[in-house]
Amino acid sequence: MAAEAAPASGFWRLAAMVRGAAKEWFGEDTGLAVRFSVPARLKLGRGETTEFKITSNQQLHPEARPPTDLAWSPALTHGAADTTVDTTANTTFSAPTNMAANVLGAVYRYAVPGAIIFSLASASIYDVKGGQRGIIFDRLRGVSDQVVSEGTHFVVSWLQRAILYDVRTKPRSISTTTGSKDLQMVNLTLRVLHRPEVAMLPKIYQNLGSDYDERVLPSIGNEVLKSVIAQFDAAELITQREAVSNRIRNDLVKRAADFNIALEDVSITHMTFGREFTKAVEDKQIAQQEAERARFVVEKAEQERQANVIRAEGESEAADVIGKAVAKSGNGLIQIRRIETQRDVANLLSHNPNVTYLPGRGSGDDNSGGKGGNFLLGLRS
Repeated sequence: MAAEAAPASGFWRLAAMVRGAAKEWFGEDTGLAVRFSVPARLKLGRGETTEFKITSNQQLHPEARPPTDLAWSPALTHGAADTTVDTTANTTFSAPTNMAANVLGAVYRYAVPGAIIFSLASASIYDVKGGQRGIIFDRLRGVSDQVVSEGTHFVVSWLQRAILYDVRTKPRSISTTTGSKDLQMVNLTLRVLHRPEVAMLPKIYQNLGSDYDERVLPSIGNEVLKSVIAQFDAAELITQREAVSNRIRNDLVKRAADFNIALEDVSITHMTFGREFTKAVEDKQIAQQEAERARFVVEKAEQERQANVIRAEGESEAADVIGKAVAKSGNGLIQIRRIETQRDVANLLSHNPNVTYLPGRGSGDDNSGGKGGNFLLGLRS
């Protein structure tokens, strides 16, 4: 009994192509697992037959050579000497591969270790940007006394951790409501420019943490403002504002130095008083303005009275002098004044086109005996 399979040269050419591609991709020879399935027909003699499949699993390697055919020679006994297997008709085979498994195996072999190495390298590198400083916290030794400057640095992953601080000058506003020396309520807003002491960053982290400004500045700012404002009256806070600001700055700088915080500038940006005090100040200013106005009116009337007296005295003295001159020298002075007056009138009327001046004969001398008069003719356009 024998079973024979048809040649499969086309399949072997395909297997060689797959092996070559696998070798080019992975840099090594990869075996190809093939499963053969051959349908067969079994003749049992006396005209009886039966159909079944013959299967075989083989591992093909690049060194293997394709056979000319696939043959099986199983010894079958069925109680008849002429029992044979007929495989000449409908002989087929199938060859599924393990390429996907090989690709995934290569990915797991190289990608997973590479990802782990990259994660460890990323966790061991950190950057300190411009305007920042860093300190190192070690799980075994605690906070390091060394301050890390700008740049890229390395730490031991999981064992060490970098803590960054912004050391640039930052503004902060502190507002409070307190009473002055004369018990007037004052609302103050203080603007502070602050930064941490770089050399003392480890101490700041150990004692205050990363939010040191939130913990320290509001408390010491309110304390200094209340203590300084209580030493001045409300009026002095307005008139001596520069002195008050300097006093607050000096006291606040000393208090902040105890917490390793440097203050670059301290200034009062807003200061208001209570509603009653503000209204009292406004009423006082209004009353002072009204008093100043009344004083000005009185002084103006006094000046006008003195001016009238001086003017009357001058006119009286002038009349006395004129009377004495007339009594001594005649009416010559009066005639001179009359001539000057006529000349001024004539000069004034000469510029008016609607008025014409006609002098009469004999004018200017009462002793000439002449008759006539002066005429002013009004001409309307």
